Amino acid sequence: MYENDSIPMKGQIVRIKQGRDAGQYAVVIAIVDDRFVLLADGEKRKTNRPKKKNLHHIETMDYVSPEVQNSLLETGRVTNGKLRFAITKFIGEVVTDLKKGDQHDGER
Repeated sequence: MYENDSIPMKGQIVRIKQGRDAGQYAVVIAIVDDRFVLLADGEKRKTNRPKKKNLHHIETMDYVSPEVQNSLLETGRVTNGKLRFAITKFIGEVVTDLKKGDQHDGER
């Protein structure tokens, strides 16, 4: 049916598939309903003006930021700095994994 029927969790990292920000990463800061979520990255898209995005236009990553999730659960809000930190941490882990894979391929 659809690529991903599950609704992402608050604090989960997603990759935007369509629109002006396609290819960029953002964090789910709120769930509007079963079709839309609010995204922010703390840099271009701040928490005070999150982007409303259709679930079909995002790809959920298998990573939930505990810092962002805890902040949203405890206070109902999150700082832009925490969002930037979460995305940077996620990208660092992904890039590290990709580099390990490239080194392994180069050894053949």
